[in-house]
Amino acid sequence: MKMKLSHFGYDLPEAQIAQHPVDFRDDARLMVVNRESGSIEHHHFRDLANFFVPRDLLVINNTKVFPARMWGNKEKTGALIEVFLLRELNAESRLWDVLVDPARKIRIGNKLYFGDDDSLVAEVIDNTTSRGRTLRFLFDGSYEEFRLKLKEMGETPLPKYITRPLEPEDAERYQSIFAKVEGAVAAPVASLHFSKNLMKKLEIKGVDTVEMTMHVGLGTFRQVEVEDLSKHKMESEQYWIYPETAVRVNQAKAEKRKVCAVGTSVIRSLESSTITDHRIKSGNGWTSKFIFPPHEFLVANSLITNFHAPQSTMLMLTAAFAGYELTMDVYHTAVKENYRFLSYGDALMFI
Repeated sequence: MKMKLSHFGYDLPEAQIAQHPVDFRDDARLMVVNRESGSIEHHHFRDLANFFVPRDLLVINNTKVFPARMWGNKEKTGALIEVFLLRELNAESRLWDVLVDPARKIRIGNKLYFGDDDSLVAEVIDNTTSRGRTLRFLFDGSYEEFRLKLKEMGETPLPKYITRPLEPEDAERYQSIFAKVEGAVAAPVASLHFSKNLMKKLEIKGVDTVEMTMHVGLGTFRQVEVEDLSKHKMESEQYWIYPETAVRVNQAKAEKRKVCAVGTSVIRSLESSTITDHRIKSGNGWTSKFIFPPHEFLVANSLITNFHAPQSTMLMLTAAFAGYELTMDVYHTAVKENYRFLSYGDALMFI
């Protein structure tokens, strides 16, 4: 059966879209699904070590979310404009790729003022998409001071489906305990469930952990708008596979151990860096790889992920990994069993 967009719809009750994280990271629920038998078990994330044996390998994304959402005022009218920083295009010229909302008011040549004292100004120098703009920030000071100013003006970029106001705790909770390399505008949410205590349990059990980096972009939330999935274009995201990570993943593969990808960003990076003989190579690159069924996965044989939105690219990747029928069955079970969905929701593991 050729997979189409409409195959990935399901009814997600609004009440099951998590608006807050659970009090303790590893208190989230964990559904564990055996890909071969199709068995479904209900646990908590703190039980994760029970599903590993010594020398199994966890691959984790250590990206760090930066405060990418800013609020500016348009010159003359003072209209409030949301500016979402996507990526830095040129450090020297202070050029940034951004999204603006409402976009219809923002044209080339317009200036935006940020902060109570208008200490940061940006000029629109290009239109990239309907909501996309290129901004040049005008700021007297060093690059370090400029980046500090951006951080000071920005706020945690919670996804739009979290409809409540931002809370101080979000700065910590929308960040994993592994977060080191700044550059993501969305959290790699599967890793949000790990606590220091759980990592200690895994270490005692003899489970190995390696890190890689993929800066999750806003493309992760972009709606697929074409029924024919082969026509959907993913936005490129930058990733780094470190030399030690490549060596240890390849070794685990050769020894037929479990290689568990923590999140869709990890599995896409691993699949994008695969060379011959199902081995991965170290290095950095950009990937726009869109994975949907059917797809043969060459690296990971286990996946930890969250419960994703209907018709999302992450749901399609999950279905490619676990099989379409099983995945949709799992999702209907999750709705029925009142699991919490999306970024602050519960976890799902395929073994």
